Amino acid sequence: MQFSDLKAQYAALKPAIDARIRRVLDHGQYIMGPEIGELEAALAAFTGAKHCITVASGTEALLIALMAIELKPGDEVITSPFTFAATAETIVLAGGKPVFVDIEADTANIDAALIEAAVTPRTRAIMPVSLYGQCADMDAINAVAAQHRLAVIEDAAQSFGATYKGQRSTALSTFGATSFFPSKPLGCYGDGGALFTDDAALAQAAREIRVHGQSARYKHTRLGVGGRLDTLQAAILLAKWPRFEWELAQRHAIGVRYTRQLQGIEGLRTLAVRPGRDCVWGQYTVFIEHDRDAVQSALKAAGVPTAVHYPLPLHQQPAYAAHGRHDGCPRSGAASQQVLSLPMSADLTQADQDRVVAALRAALAA
Repeated sequence: MQFSDLKAQYAALKPAIDARIRRVLDHGQYIMGPEIGELEAALAAFTGAKHCITVASGTEALLIALMAIELKPGDEVITSPFTFAATAETIVLAGGKPVFVDIEADTANIDAALIEAAVTPRTRAIMPVSLYGQCADMDAINAVAAQHRLAVIEDAAQSFGATYKGQRSTALSTFGATSFFPSKPLGCYGDGGALFTDDAALAQAAREIRVHGQSARYKHTRLGVGGRLDTLQAAILLAKWPRFEWELAQRHAIGVRYTRQLQGIEGLRTLAVRPGRDCVWGQYTVFIEHDRDAVQSALKAAGVPTAVHYPLPLHQQPAYAAHGRHDGCPRSGAASQQVLSLPMSADLTQADQDRVVAALRAALAA
């Protein structure tokens, strides 16, 4: 059993993927080839955002967004400590200071009710994370941002395709940033990412930053990075694109079935999905309330792969403890000791899903 079954996905799409790759090999435009514009147009239309800027990775997407809003040294960015390191990493690399606000215990997303108290005169932006595939409370977050004139950058690395009150993740704020890492809801065969915005000036800034700050060839109008998505990865994403809506429906159905089958099991909590939102289950993650390591070991022995996203919150990580500010974030600390991600992909079979649930029930009973 695969944790994320990319082999089955490739088998289903092999003719289309191979043809798209051959097309790039034939025209030879490996950097900023025609597939880049084609993909950006498709992604923008899907999300409803006016502008899509493809980039080299989800990490580059966050960094470029922070550079585009002109984050200054010492500026503060409010974010969640319960996320992958890239969220805080990019803030520090851009010269900012991450301010960690604790999460909601049932969704593991940033608690929007705590953000207002964390705002100071140095606050420049809010970076909520749409963890596990479900958006944070973006209306509440945007309201705080509007009151204090802050930018909002949604870290949507795990939630591309999800909706919040009828709108797509990545099109809910100043910037939306996503990742096309292979295991994401929409993944390429290497690193890749994209930025989304309705602001034409910010979009132009992002386009320039991703090519070393060039407004024209060898005319460097701002600091930039080497942040382009390569054409081969764009071609792979375009080959996957016609199947993406089906994959979203499958992820939703598999997530609903997991949640239904896992209800009422002693010692286990499932993730809450708030009204008005859906979840694309970038990870299907549960909370194991006692002795998660023993449960994970039992699942491994039963041939069920699992992962922990994430075992140590960022405010406790040596690289970020010295850079950030926080109020202890006890819910994040508790979640890091309980979360366990189960196999999830659009191609997960019902038989394998039943096997996962049976093994989990047995491990908890033991």
